[in-house]
Parts: sequence; structure tokens; C-alpha cells
Amino acid sequence: MQATWLACAQNKAQREGRSIVFIDESGLSERPSVARTWSLRGQTPILRHSFTWKQLSAIAALSLRQFYFRFFPGAIRTEQIIEFLGTLKRQMEKPLLIVWDGAAIHRSRKLNAWLEGLNGHIVAARLPAYAPELNPVEAIWAYLKKHEIANLCLNTIGEVGQCARNRLKSMQRRPALINAFWKQAELNF
Repeated sequence: MQATWLACAQNKAQREGRSIVFIDESGLSERPSVARTWSLRGQTPILRHSFTWKQLSAIAALSLRQFYFRFFPGAIRTEQIIEFLGTLKRQMEKPLLIVWDGAAIHRSRKLNAWLEGLNGHIVAARLPAYAPELNPVEAIWAYLKKHEIANLCLNTIGEVGQCARNRLKSMQRRPALINAFWKQAELNF
């Protein structure tokens, strides 16, 4: 079923001259993503961090050879999705076929009306339900949290955001890493 779904999306994009772009959102907080680390024998590493409920949300779009991202304070809402898609539309030359999950913000009336107003420049396709493994953007978030900012203990959400932004920019310049995101999703592109 997954192979059939992907083949249909690829055929549609090729037929219409579109770039396929996968999109997903994630969140960051002052609480560190804990990962395995090392220390001297007998000395357990301790993470000391401040913690508030402040949150920073991120959205990323992955095309075949590169990815784009943006941070927003708090939760991502329809307005932020529209802002991100507008920027993405300006940065990419071809019309877009965006592929994302079935989250409520991806189905809002306001977003659908905005997409219809673009005269087909951006069309959306939904991933099958309960299939996050098909979205290669999930691999970006996993790599960021488990490798790039693992065990990061900073004082403010602004510092967390700046560090994550710097690490994502570094990841953008690594083609082998971008290829790995596609391979992890096991999509035949």
C-alpha cells in the first residue's frame, strides 16, 4: 500500500512538473533531549538545567537535495503554516506537491482557502494514517535531538533556539546527511 501511495504521488508530481516536498513540525523546550553519553568510571553524568514551560516550535520542508526550516514561538498554527509555505513558494522555482501528515492544522479551512487561492501552485497530499516512518522530515528531528543538541542544558528558550538553528544550518550543508534522511524513510526516490 505504501509503495502504491508513493508511486501515485511521484507520478502526479512528474506529470505536473512539481517538486515533491515533505513537511513536518516539531517542538523544542528548555528541557534537554537526553542521550547516552560517557563519563569517568564511577561518576554518573548529571544534567543540570532550568525548566519552564516555554516552547519553541519548528517546521521543516525536505526536498530531494535540501531542506528548509523555520522556528516560531509557542505552538504552530495555521498562520505560521501559511507564512512558511509562502516563503517556500518564493524560494523554490517549480510548483510544489507538499506531503504531510493529517494533523488538524493541515486541514484547516483557512489553509485550504489559501491553497486554493494559489491557483494550483501548491497542492497537498496526505501521508497514510499512522505512518510517520514515511516522512523523511521525522529523521531530521530525530537526528537534531539525538545527536546535534542531545544533553544540551541552556538557560533560556532563546539560547536553545539559537543553538538548534545553528545545528540545522550545519545539517543543511551536509548532502550525505540529507541522503540519509531519505534512506531512513525507506522511500524509493
